[in-house]
Amino acid sequence: MVNLGVNIDHVATLRQARMIGVPDTVTAALVCEKAGARGITVHLREDRRHIQLDDVVRLRQAITTKLNLEMAAIDALADIAVRIGPDDVCLVPEKRRELTTEGGLDVAGNSKKITAIVRCLKQAGICVSIFIDPNTRQIAAAAAAGADCVELHTGAYAHAFSVRSRREQELKKLVRAAAFAQKKGLILNAGHGLDYTNAGPVARIAGMCELNIGFSIIARALFVGLSSAVREMNTCINLKKG
Repeated sequence: MVNLGVNIDHVATLRQARMIGVPDTVTAALVCEKAGARGITVHLREDRRHIQLDDVVRLRQAITTKLNLEMAAIDALADIAVRIGPDDVCLVPEKRRELTTEGGLDVAGNSKKITAIVRCLKQAGICVSIFIDPNTRQIAAAAAAGADCVELHTGAYAHAFSVRSRREQELKKLVRAAAFAQKKGLILNAGHGLDYTNAGPVARIAGMCELNIGFSIIARALFVGLSSAVREMNTCINLKKG
């Protein structure tokens, strides 16, 4: 079974549009858990455009599954993570003007800094993942930095999904990267751009542990409700290919 981590950032995006406290992230997280999510993911950005520090604190206190905190590899956020104690931290790249995370983290080019952050988090008992492109050089660097896990960036695959030849090419990259990551002893996760049409093949990659999916679930929830949207995604990622 592949675990589903639901990213609830866009629940906070909607709340921040009016700044009146609704919809509440904790309520959303509890609905997701009840519907079968095996973890809740939030990205505490430096610009605080959606998730706020208070969200992370309250989620840590309220949820009964796993709290996965996405964050940039900077000391100030590492200090927050150590203080709050999420189950997992996923280190991600971050740009001020981006709409969403663009590409994977350059671990190989920033190995000294990232290794220090990883060490700090692991000493606090936090499982550390790094969000990277399906590239063997970056995977090797993540392993060398001491990461427990990699989350493969599936954006290129998702964007190519409508063109069969490109989709198959990008999926092969993910399959090769997944095999290499496991040879390096890393737990295998994936995410970004996954939806109800394209998540299945990624979930079926050998050794896949967890998919973290947010926007498509929250968008689907507008029409079917959050519980149904989570259950439908769980079905999609755990449906065996006939």
